Amino acid sequence: MKTLLAALVALVALAWGLDVSSVVAPAGAHPLWLARQEGLYLSGLLSIAMMSLTMFLATRPAWLEAPLGGMDRVYRTHKWAGILAVSFAAMHWLIEMSDDILKAMIGRTGRLPKEKFTGLLEVLRDLSKDMGEWAIYALLVMLVITLWKKFPYRSWRILHRAMPVLYLMLAMHAALLAPTAYWSQPVGAMLAVLLVAGVYGAIRSMLNGIGRAREAKGQIIAVEHPAGDVTTVRCRLDQGWHGHRPGQFAFVTFDDKEGAHPFTIASADQGDRTISFQIKALGDYTRKLGERVQAGQPVRVEGPYGRFDLARCNRRARQIWIAGGIGVTPFLAWLESLQGKPDQVSAADLHYCTRDRDTDAFVPRLETLCAALPGIRLHIHGARQGAVLKAESLGEPKGAEIWFCGPNGLADALRQGIHAMGWRPRFHQEVFEMR
Repeated sequence: MKTLLAALVALVALAWGLDVSSVVAPAGAHPLWLARQEGLYLSGLLSIAMMSLTMFLATRPAWLEAPLGGMDRVYRTHKWAGILAVSFAAMHWLIEMSDDILKAMIGRTGRLPKEKFTGLLEVLRDLSKDMGEWAIYALLVMLVITLWKKFPYRSWRILHRAMPVLYLMLAMHAALLAPTAYWSQPVGAMLAVLLVAGVYGAIRSMLNGIGRAREAKGQIIAVEHPAGDVTTVRCRLDQGWHGHRPGQFAFVTFDDKEGAHPFTIASADQGDRTISFQIKALGDYTRKLGERVQAGQPVRVEGPYGRFDLARCNRRARQIWIAGGIGVTPFLAWLESLQGKPDQVSAADLHYCTRDRDTDAFVPRLETLCAALPGIRLHIHGARQGAVLKAESLGEPKGAEIWFCGPNGLADALRQGIHAMGWRPRFHQEVFEMR
């Protein structure tokens, strides 16, 4: 994520720098007015670049999973590109507002002449300037709502649908207000590519085309409640489903009004297009899900996505698998896929962290699956029984590979503990967040 964002910033800065190096300042131009103009251009370019990346990544391009490390990383990049886009947009707006400050400080002397336009183009430029300002205000509001985790997801999702429209307003602003000289230079070519990518993403979003090529329809065939806060949903899908690898997730739509939510597929692929999800009540939607879904109900499943894949385990490294709460779901799929194939994983320690091992519905299932796999050593850590997993309980992580799925707090504590012991094992963690 950081590499991609830094590379885009560097590319924009380089293209902008090439333009600056070729610009000949008008005679008598004041350095502060020059700095303001170039700062306005650079901040605008950075903002539209990040916003274009945000819109393109919103299309969920599966081919980026390998270089970025999974769809969870794609969405994380999408989120931070959006935050940076709004930050640069705010900077752009502040630089624009500095006009009056400079007039008060040094007067109009040395101010750069504006490009002159006439007719329809002049009208469109004036309109795009106003649209850009309105869009920036709206983006600032959206950023606050997105970062405010207590804001209801459903309401946020409805408001988020305005993002493609806001982007198109900003794209028009960038295209019409960019200096005419840009379009004959590398910075213009870069801007054109970014705008095409962003407009593509915006239009696909507005036409509800995101993920349609990877979507399968089906129906719910069973709903169970293994625990008070867990709902098991089994689905049978149509020919549009081409199977999945154990550990992957999918976007599931039970209700068109609610939209798609990501859930890990908790079963192995048996070739019959039947999949199951173990869904824990973690928010407003999932708390009521058990009451809303029933057998026979239609369902849409988009995917599969993700790189939390059993096949990616390094068989030469000692395997340490850690599940926290509902984070056990990908490991259930792993263990189910290994039944009758114990040689596919030579040895692994599976640590399952739960509140109460005596009442946890997943403990018996884990014990049954692991009993058929001699190489898998199961460790149950029940907080109520005083068995809290700590880094030193993992044995020697040196030369090991850790696969983790669970709460971020537990992951951070384990990472800190492992690093405090001076070890740096590979630590795979899926960090999917919709906002």
